[in-house]
Amino acid sequence: MIELDTIAAVSTPRGKGGVALIRISGDRAIELAEKVFTPVGGRKLSEAEPRRQLYGRIFAPDEKGGFEPVDDGMATVFYAPSSFTGEDTVEICCHGGTLVTETVLSACLAAGCRAALPGEFTRRAFVSGKISLSQAESLGALLEAKTYDQLLLSRNGLDGGLSDRVRAIYEALRAVMASMYAKIDFPDEDLSSMTNDEITNALSNAKSELEKLASTYKTGRAVAEGVKTVICGRTNAGKSSLYNKIVGREAAIVTDIEGTTRDIIEETVPFGGITLRLCDTAGLRQTEDKVESIGIDRANKALSEAELVLAVVDSTRPLDADEHESLKMISALPCCKIAVLNKCDASTSCTETLDTTKKMFEHTAQISALTGDGMDELSSLVSSLFREGNIDLRHDAVVTGARQYSSILRGIEGLENALSALAAGLPFDLCSSDIELSMSVLAELDGRQVDEDIVAEIFSHFCVGK
Repeated sequence: MIELDTIAAVSTPRGKGGVALIRISGDRAIELAEKVFTPVGGRKLSEAEPRRQLYGRIFAPDEKGGFEPVDDGMATVFYAPSSFTGEDTVEICCHGGTLVTETVLSACLAAGCRAALPGEFTRRAFVSGKISLSQAESLGALLEAKTYDQLLLSRNGLDGGLSDRVRAIYEALRAVMASMYAKIDFPDEDLSSMTNDEITNALSNAKSELEKLASTYKTGRAVAEGVKTVICGRTNAGKSSLYNKIVGREAAIVTDIEGTTRDIIEETVPFGGITLRLCDTAGLRQTEDKVESIGIDRANKALSEAELVLAVVDSTRPLDADEHESLKMISALPCCKIAVLNKCDASTSCTETLDTTKKMFEHTAQISALTGDGMDELSSLVSSLFREGNIDLRHDAVVTGARQYSSILRGIEGLENALSALAAGLPFDLCSSDIELSMSVLAELDGRQVDEDIVAEIFSHFCVGK
């Protein structure tokens, strides 16, 4: 393995806390850490048992060019290759004050470490083969998770749910290629381990497995990235009440005064088994109020970018001309739309409003944002629009990113071309190039061979201490 700089960073959140952790990784990690940390009892870190914490003194540079004690703490040594990065690693825990944490990190840098770049520890884990690229992406998603489903999905990916499945398909294709090359190179000898029919069946099975993976992307993306969802409708239809009901708290101000909501408020929440990037918007109406007009313009912009629109309608009153036109405009949007007929708890409802709205929208739900009646039905409807089948986020291989999805689609295309060539009776050497393409994109998906720019982009989104 190429020798890299020994790096150091604070791996816990900045600010005041009970403890802070400074991580050091690289070929000189133990040597440099010994300048900063001395275990009690006269032992050296280089003599420490792996993965066992040692209590000791932490030192920082003094004005005379030496080191002086600044804190007490704990240190743990991880010897290569049995560490997260695959390198020698030392983790020093100090008290979690802002100044003491920065002082300990500065001491590590003064001892000879380099400040770690964003995601550099995880990148080294990838380079050393400790994790695959898709596992690294899952780790990044785990750190950013805002919902429990995102947490489960990220943990599944980190455990190798997707990478193991892709690797199995790759190995199956490698066995096919070995047999095909035997037929190409030694046509007069029976050296191939597979018959022509077995080769065709193996390619068909691999294509089917990739198609199954591709079918998980709709759900994976809806959970991992979230669906941009806009709540809209006329003033006082109950938009903010619905927003609060989905969010689970009084996040938006609710009054009976028209035009209360002036701007877009946003929150990421779980709903219907997916993640909603939820926006509450100003009521759609004609107004002379300049501030409200700006809010309405922003609402219309949000609608143009939405993946899901919840159009809230007050089911107790007739539609006026402006509301009818707004609903007509919303129903024509290219995204998923649900007409949410609110106030179903009221003693009377407007039959004309119900009938007209149901004719405009393919999907409708009757709810009471006040009492919560009908929210389960709305949740189930949202789930049916964005979740495919009975995907188990804990155990099933799930595609979550556009990069992964693109690779799988290209893999499917290559196998389709190879199968068509075989069916047409073309020579094996012509078919093999398409199979090699499929293997190449699968290797790219999991980082066996991937463009450096893609790797750099993925790890650039990590925090410095990870």
